[in-house]
Amino acid sequence: MAASPTRWRLGVVSMSPMQSVFGYLMRDALGRTTTVGAELRGAVATFLTMAYILPVNAGILSAAVGVEATPSLVACTALAAGVCCLLMGLVANAPIALASGMGLNALIAFNVAEQAGSWQAAMGLVVIEGLLILALVLLGLREAVLDAIPRSLRLAIGAGIGLFIALIGLSNAGIVVQGAPAPPAGPLLAAGDLREPTTAVSLAGLAITAALLACRVKGTLILGIAATTLLAWAAGLVTPPSGWGWPSFDVAFQADLAGALRWELVPVLFALMVVDFFDTLGTATAIAEEGGLHDEEGRLHGVRRVLAVDSISASIGGLLGVSSVTSYIESAAGVAEGARTGLHTVFVGLLFLLAIFVSPLAAAIPAAATAPALILVGFLMLRQIAELDFERLDEAIPAFITLLTIPMTFSIAHGIGYGVLSYVAIKLLTGRCREVGAVLSAVAAVFAIYLAYER
Repeated sequence: MAASPTRWRLGVVSMSPMQSVFGYLMRDALGRTTTVGAELRGAVATFLTMAYILPVNAGILSAAVGVEATPSLVACTALAAGVCCLLMGLVANAPIALASGMGLNALIAFNVAEQAGSWQAAMGLVVIEGLLILALVLLGLREAVLDAIPRSLRLAIGAGIGLFIALIGLSNAGIVVQGAPAPPAGPLLAAGDLREPTTAVSLAGLAITAALLACRVKGTLILGIAATTLLAWAAGLVTPPSGWGWPSFDVAFQADLAGALRWELVPVLFALMVVDFFDTLGTATAIAEEGGLHDEEGRLHGVRRVLAVDSISASIGGLLGVSSVTSYIESAAGVAEGARTGLHTVFVGLLFLLAIFVSPLAAAIPAAATAPALILVGFLMLRQIAELDFERLDEAIPAFITLLTIPMTFSIAHGIGYGVLSYVAIKLLTGRCREVGAVLSAVAAVFAIYLAYER
């Protein structure tokens, strides 16, 4: 009997030419089963939740480093994301998409560029940072750190990132707004105004998307984003796409490596490495938990290839002038739609490459339209915390600290840092030193230095 045209056992070359190509592409998938439709559907969901990075990254970088916000930054952001997603799909076979990192781009734009003296030198630092982390991957250090993080913290990292992206969704929707600068003057976070068109559209989209999810409709996130986008267009929040854009790549290949190689920039380089190093570990852990892509020890299959591609991608982002490219937790949107392999990421890469030519499309999907998807993906990821043993307080308390501080500090790296430090401290103070290990102790020491001296 002939095999189905769209379903196969991954790692087995099928009879048809199409299946043969896909079988070769995903030959390392360790027996996972998927469909082309599921991977494509997941890719569209991931792309739609990530597409905001095209105009947002351009706006952040141009405002801070003096690069005009023309199609150049948008096109280069799309190019970097497309190339790096193709690398992740083809080399690492993981459903983890990449793009210029939020948080990292702001750090580079508002801090690193000023200290480096120019945006070109800042991009040079990004290139160097990526190469140094790649060396750590090849030496096995980055993987050893991932292995040393206990499962309780891994579960908390995934759930904490879920709360983090849900908070981003609430903020994009206007449901949660920034409050007073200090608690005595009022709350740090406050409720938004439901009469605002953005908030009203987002709430309507959230209701529609949640209802679809409750009914277990396939493609829920895509349908929800599409419906909310139509509502946003009808409300006049953003205009529909008006045409094709001609790409410009003026900011590419201007990284100043010589300007970045200065002793006074070593602390800046260290800060970049710490943030990038642990953000990706958190993302990989969360995606593995969400998609069931881990082994019995909770490790993501092929994690070294994932980390290697992520490290190379940071340097690619610097070379193309669009900040460090890193793994995106929004990939969980695709995993929630059924994506499980690198084919998902290849599709995402192709969509980003197409976005080079249709850059107005990115601006036509407002943050209000993707906010409901982010909120509900956060809900789906929060389920991981149910596996935590709350009777083991020496494990549960550090997990809670991790879960809380990731969204509250608006930083994955900071949340992991506080979680690791509390884990090590509690184990030492309760006489369970042997459960810590040398690697985790070293990680805690690095985090202590970083959190004490980072600016």
